Amino acid sequence: MITGYSAMIERISALRGSTLSVAVAQDRDILEVVCKASAAVGIQPVLFGDGHEIERIKREIGYTGECKTVDEPDVLKATMAAVKSVHDGEADVLMKGLVNTSDYLRAVLDKENGIRSGHLLSHLAAFELPGRTRLLFITDGGFNIAPDLDEKKTILKNALGALRKMGYGHPNVAVLTANEQVNEKAVSTVHASAITHAAREGEFGDCTVEGPIAFDVAISKEAARHKRIESKISGDVDLFLVPCIEVGNVMGKIMSILLGAKMSGVVLGASSPVVLTSRSETAESKLNSILLASCCV
Repeated sequence: MITGYSAMIERISALRGSTLSVAVAQDRDILEVVCKASAAVGIQPVLFGDGHEIERIKREIGYTGECKTVDEPDVLKATMAAVKSVHDGEADVLMKGLVNTSDYLRAVLDKENGIRSGHLLSHLAAFELPGRTRLLFITDGGFNIAPDLDEKKTILKNALGALRKMGYGHPNVAVLTANEQVNEKAVSTVHASAITHAAREGEFGDCTVEGPIAFDVAISKEAARHKRIESKISGDVDLFLVPCIEVGNVMGKIMSILLGAKMSGVVLGASSPVVLTSRSETAESKLNSILLASCCV
């Protein structure tokens, strides 16, 4: 089981890395991170974009690792070519470079050369918290705004598939709500109850799913005892399934900014993992996202 980013590095190194297709790679921050990923774990980058600019930036940052550059100055054509390389099996992971997010996702979902799988795309975030012995995952705090019940089920299946690839044989899942009571006026509690029932019927495979459950009960056995709630996962949660994007977004920022967690994120639901980082993310976070995506192949 992968318990942290050092374990990701060990696993990817042992597998001799993976091939990373970078769409519109003429971005200094992205190339610096790709350089680090190549040096750390042997990830093999394929850089799509303006070849002259890519080579100039590589010289500036002292990039000496082996990589392939595909010269295509047109941003949209470079993006489509990067996605097609993953579609054709020439690369394992796709990463966004200096391209607009909407154009990037349009290429990902292209019917002819994209990597759509027919599933809903969703975001999985992984956090390495100080004092915690393994990763904590949150889905979906970055992609789907207000998913309905069926969408939440797909989001959960996407996340569980990724966790199992990382060695989590029996993940513990908290379907997060404000409290543990089902209330028809609080749709999240109704959804949580339905998802928990579906899990008991075996819809999500080998895992323990509880909900509706509040954060304090999910994270603390003492809180569960105080509230007289019997829980098999309290204090031992691997994955939080959040009710909406705002909850996941705020949770993630609290963990990284206030609690000092190391974070990463990957978009799931395509035929291959997709790295979709923002320009404001730290270099460490971008590197960790490459590692996470490579472990989800």
